[in-house]
Amino acid sequence: MTESFQGSCLCGAVRYETLTPPKAVSHCHCQQCRKSHGAAFASYGSVPRSDLRIQAGAENITSFESSESVSRQFCARCGSSLFWSRDHGDYSDWVSIALGCLDSTFTPTKQKQTHLTSTAAWYALDDRTENPS
Repeated sequence: MTESFQGSCLCGAVRYETLTPPKAVSHCHCQQCRKSHGAAFASYGSVPRSDLRIQAGAENITSFESSESVSRQFCARCGSSLFWSRDHGDYSDWVSIALGCLDSTFTPTKQKQTHLTSTAAWYALDDRTENPS
């Protein structure tokens, strides 16, 4: 039996599932991720694009090109950040899921912090932080 993971936006208009657990779990401190999430960092996990199924509300998903090759998707009704992906190049066959929108229990085996040189001045990193970039 295949394990799946359910997710949704804040208002519930968008619902999705992944057919595989998210991989490459990261907590990104770059300015784009901070602004996209309105938080000190954004937590994402990636799945193959073919494993993501939008179950409801596809018409409520809006895209924003945050850079030349990256598109961010969010709910047009409530503003929840949902996904980001590359339009072309390396990893364009993967989509990164905002882990805060997962409804299913998920425990990653590994996690990393990225773009620590861009950490918000008002956020104090814990001394146990691993994998600085």
